[in-house]
Amino acid sequence: MPLDSQQKAEIVAKYARGAQDTGSPEVQIALLSQRINGLGEHFNSHKRDHSSRRGLLKMVNQRRKLLDYLKQNAPDRYQKVINDLGLRR
Repeated sequence: MPLDSQQKAEIVAKYARGAQDTGSPEVQIALLSQRINGLGEHFNSHKRDHSSRRGLLKMVNQRRKLLDYLKQNAPDRYQKVINDLGLRR
């Protein structure tokens, strides 16, 4: 499910590294995680929505790639994002 602009602004403000930062891996991971959680709720009531499930898998893969990049290049920031978002890794 799409995020409204207020939710998105709150997430960006929380995870941004600077004033105009919207593209850092931390922000992208947080936004993807929020969208993934929203789609998880969607699938509880729409079990046969396979096209949205494909989009969910694409988002999960994108988040995984961003997490791998962050883990390789900035392990301390990786741990912070994992702990803040409550991801399992």
